[in-house]
Amino acid sequence: MPVQDLKGQKVWQRRTGRERLSHWIMWLIGVAIFAYCWQQISASTTWFFVWDAPRIADDIWTRATPPRWEYITQLGKPIWDTLNIATLGTIFSLILAVPVAFLAARNTTPSRFFIRPIALLIIVSTRSINSLIWALLLIAIIGPGVFAGVIAIAIRSIGFCAKLLYEAIEEIDQTQAEAITATGASRWQVMAYGIVPQILPAFAGIAVFRWDINIRESTVLGLVGAGGIGLQLSSSLNVLAWPQVSLILLVILAAVVISEWVSAKVRGAII
Repeated sequence: MPVQDLKGQKVWQRRTGRERLSHWIMWLIGVAIFAYCWQQISASTTWFFVWDAPRIADDIWTRATPPRWEYITQLGKPIWDTLNIATLGTIFSLILAVPVAFLAARNTTPSRFFIRPIALLIIVSTRSINSLIWALLLIAIIGPGVFAGVIAIAIRSIGFCAKLLYEAIEEIDQTQAEAITATGASRWQVMAYGIVPQILPAFAGIAVFRWDINIRESTVLGLVGAGGIGLQLSSSLNVLAWPQVSLILLVILAAVVISEWVSAKVRGAII
C-alpha cells in the first residue's frame, strides 16, 4: 500500500505498520516457544553422553566392520519372511480398503450421513496408529510370529490405501457414469463399467506404492517379535554381535533398494 516518506512522496510498502507489528509479534512468540521447548529438552538430556557420542559411534563402527559375511546363510528365511509380511499385508489391506473407499467416496457411498462417517472413521483410526503399535497389540492377542506382522501391516495400510482410493473415486469423470446410468444400468453395473475402469491405474499405483512402504516397515516389526529379519537384528543387538548387525543392515538396505527399483519400474509402466 502507498505511504508517505519524510519528503511527502508516496512509497509502496508490502505491509502496513499494524501488519508489520503483528508480524514481528508472531516471530517473537515463535522464538519464545522454541526457547522454552529447547529449555525443556535440555533439562532432560544428559549432555555428557551427547558429547561422548562420536567416540561411542567410532567404537561401534570399529566393532561392526568388517561384517560377518558367513552369517548371510542364516538370513535367507528371515528376509523371505519380511517380504511375505509386506506382500501379504498389502494384499489383505487392499481387499479391505476397496469397499471402505467406495463407502467413503461422496459419489458412491449409500449414505453420506451414516455410512460415510463410519468409513472415514475406519480410515482415520487405522492410519493414526503405527504398525509397531499394532504389532505389539496383536502379539499380545495372537502371540508372536509372522502372522501378527502380516495383520499389523494390513491394518496399518487400510487407511492409507482407502484414503487415496476414495479421493481417486471422487475425481472420476462423472459423465461416463451418467452415460451408463442413462442406458438403464443398475448401480453395480455403473460401478463396474463406469467407475472401476477409471480408477484402475490409480489403484495399481497405490498398491505398488504401499507395498514399497510396507517393505520398509516390515523390516523392523521383528524388533517387537512379529517375525522377519527384524527378529535377527534384535537378537544380534541383544548379544552385541556388531558384525552381524552390520551385515543385517546391509541386507535390509539391499532389500529396500530393490523394492524401490521394482516399484519405480511398475509405476512407470502403469503411468
